[in-house]
Amino acid sequence: MTLEDIKAAVDAGQTVHWANTGYVVHKDRLGQYLITYLPNGSCIGLTDRGGHRLNGKEAEFFIARSEDSAENPGRQ
Repeated sequence: MTLEDIKAAVDAGQTVHWANTGYVVHKDRLGQYLITYLPNGSCIGLTDRGGHRLNGKEAEFFIARSEDSAENPGRQ
């Protein structure tokens, strides 16, 4: 997914993951897009400080399917 695809999906209310379902992309109340590791709450920005380069590879981001949370908690 491109940066624009990720932002659009998050803005549309879809759940976007990075690398596996333990990482979720969300938008905070300040309008920043963040990647949070659910087990411990640690997070990083979706992009570098300039807002142009993803902190991860485009191919590693995916939109959750309904069965991801129940059947596939550690998708890699």
